[in-house]
Amino acid sequence: MSTIWKCRDRVIEIGPRALVMGIVNITPDSFSDGGRHDSTEAAVNHALKLQADGADILDLGGESSRPGAEPVSVDEELRRVIPVVQALASRTTLPISVDTVKAEVARQALAAGASIINDISALRHDPAMIDVVRDYRAGIVLMHMQGNPQTMHLDPHYDGVVAEVGKFLEERLSFSRTHGLDETSLVLDPGIGFGKSVEHTWQQLRHLAEYQRFGRPVCLGVSRKGFIGVVTGRPRDQRAVGSVAVACHALACGAAQIVRVHDVAEHLDAVRVLECLTGADGE
Repeated sequence: MSTIWKCRDRVIEIGPRALVMGIVNITPDSFSDGGRHDSTEAAVNHALKLQADGADILDLGGESSRPGAEPVSVDEELRRVIPVVQALASRTTLPISVDTVKAEVARQALAAGASIINDISALRHDPAMIDVVRDYRAGIVLMHMQGNPQTMHLDPHYDGVVAEVGKFLEERLSFSRTHGLDETSLVLDPGIGFGKSVEHTWQQLRHLAEYQRFGRPVCLGVSRKGFIGVVTGRPRDQRAVGSVAVACHALACGAAQIVRVHDVAEHLDAVRVLECLTGADGE
């Protein structure tokens, strides 16, 4: 797939090379690196390191979405996120994405220089979110999640996870279009691990290419997640190799165009090698 992603005044080319989205968790409790970058200075420094490592996009989050995480207030999320967006807006030319379900956080982040909203609720949590995204002409990532971070891990159930997630994404695309969003601003995320058991996750990954039928880029977030730990026995900070393996599978079969990761340098190495193997470098 070769397409564009319109994000405010940016037009991001997607394909044939996959894009690497680097994760910056400005939280004390994220599942992998909570507390390591929860000050403005630490978060900005980490984002600039990810840029130096080769990230194409920076994704900032001020509220953990790990299983069982407690929600934070709008004021607290703003306190965590906005100073980092403001600082980065003058120090990087990379697109800045903000991972939030709150319209006011999205509005202030976009006003401060962000160009993408990564909404794990796919515009369902806050009715005002779609107005903010439309008014700013922002890029938007629409993710599938069964339940919410407080409940999604308790008893996920599907009659057919691949088909049900596909139906959900199709409905969210239709909703977005009918509410005035430009189709080229939309990216899909099947929500790996969000309200899915380990077996649900493997079923999704084996059939990930099913979501290409919608004609929009797919963002894959598997970095350091629990299902990799189940297979490898590795703790969270030692799952880079397993994460890269899953990403390579998805990229090689054309099932994803963006990978959202903690370990940017390792994933970028993999992307470059895949370019050579598949001829995506144009030679």
